[in-house]
Amino acid sequence: MPASPSTARALNDRLALRLLQQEGPLTAGQLKQLTGLSRPTVADLVDRLTASGLITVVGESGEQRRGPNARLYGIVADRAHLAALDVRTEGVFVLVSDLLGRVLAEASVPIGPDAGTGPAVEQAVAAVESAAKEAAAMAAPPREGVRGWGTLHTVGIGAPGLIDPATGDLRDSAGLPAWHRSLTVTLQDRLPGARVTVENETNLAALAEQREGAARDRDTFVLLWLGHGVGAAVVLDGTLRRGASGGTGEIGFLPVPGTAALPSATDCTGGFHSLTGAAAVTSLAAECGLPTPATPDGPGAAEAVRGAVAEVEKAGEGVPVPVTGPRAAVPVARPGEGEVKRPGGTDVTVGAEPDATTASASGEAGPAARASGIDPGRGSASESESESASESGSAGTGPVARGTVARPGAGAASVPATAAGRPGCGAPPQAGPGGAPPAALPGDLPAARFLRILADRIAVGAASVVAVLDPGCVVLGGEVGQAGGAVLAGLVEERLRRMSPLVTEVRASSLGGTAVLRGALLTARDRAQDELFAPPDRMGG
Repeated sequence: MPASPSTARALNDRLALRLLQQEGPLTAGQLKQLTGLSRPTVADLVDRLTASGLITVVGESGEQRRGPNARLYGIVADRAHLAALDVRTEGVFVLVSDLLGRVLAEASVPIGPDAGTGPAVEQAVAAVESAAKEAAAMAAPPREGVRGWGTLHTVGIGAPGLIDPATGDLRDSAGLPAWHRSLTVTLQDRLPGARVTVENETNLAALAEQREGAARDRDTFVLLWLGHGVGAAVVLDGTLRRGASGGTGEIGFLPVPGTAALPSATDCTGGFHSLTGAAAVTSLAAECGLPTPATPDGPGAAEAVRGAVAEVEKAGEGVPVPVTGPRAAVPVARPGEGEVKRPGGTDVTVGAEPDATTASASGEAGPAARASGIDPGRGSASESESESASESGSAGTGPVARGTVARPGAGAASVPATAAGRPGCGAPPQAGPGGAPPAALPGDLPAARFLRILADRIAVGAASVVAVLDPGCVVLGGEVGQAGGAVLAGLVEERLRRMSPLVTEVRASSLGGTAVLRGALLTARDRAQDELFAPPDRMGG
């Protein structure tokens, strides 16, 4: 059945607005070429959109002939404003932008763990209101007859936890602050004219990586978030998958080898989170004799990883990667034997010691497994040595979910306790002839061993995802994924190649910790434009 005239007009208007958003200012002639519409139809839609306050003349093209076709039309960016929130356990980050995504104001407010629900919500809402007022002051003068000019139209929120797919509400999750759920309701009450939406933060990070980051050329991929907590987001055939209960990607609860226990329905301790959460990463760095921050949060773990990458890059051309067979250990390579180059310039040492992942799969704990604390017989050394190595997790294991905490004093350790008793991660090299220590190769550095063991741990969880979904691409996101860069991504890819027959490219995030805010802003912009780019009789203009 053919579309009615009003429906056809709405579709044409929306098409023209999308093109103006993507391409920037265009002439009527260019709109005619890009849309395939007739000249009279384009003239009509330009008049409608101009009258509604959505587009305006922003200049002239470089054409010699003056006239209507030479005028450049652009979207009126201040027609409405958008807010994006990244809600963390320790505070809130806010930005406000115009319809084209230009950031007009930013704010952040720390919220302590002892703050009550009421005071915490009030601080967060005040930050949003303050940023909205600052953005409004920067807006262009209001257009006469256009209601809602420069006001906050849509608020996009990224938060840890499960989002109910039926209602869109943030579900109550154990271990997450109570003020998270109250914030959405309060914002809607205090901003009655705005549309408030909430989405799992890892899903928003994946959206941002797909639109603006490392997965721009991928319709199918998995984002593995590595930060304070761990999470995953799944994009298949260009669509974000949430699952029946909104829990797709709760990889922190994934049972994995190398931990002391199994996770439970309310506690991810013993799951993948216990190997790759920020506290586990900073604890591993301390065991390897690397400088570690006092606070085992996402930025702290990223600092440790970034420092290790810088050290190995300074010492040599990449990190020598041990290659082992899938089922059996192989002899340790002799110096100078079997060195080849893998794509990206990373050295591959054929015939090196069994790594943690291979040792776990074969039932034999190799040197790297012992160094990393991954022992198939008894689980993680660091966790079995101290119950204080972890705290209760949560049902939401996204970028800021709660997780393990470092052992007391771990952040200040300079030499691991294991170094004296067994060949641990940071064991000093044995003295050579005459008592002088041998020169350390990049692969012998504690920083290189730290990165190899971390890659082993990440690959354990990534391999499970790859086996089920075959995404073809895994993006290491979050602060840690971005800090590891191409070095860590290359190590994880090499391990996946040995663990799975499914070809999988591993990339480092290009957005890191900012991805949640970017994803929240993109979501808010999409929703606002869906409403504003409607037929004129529904615009209220």
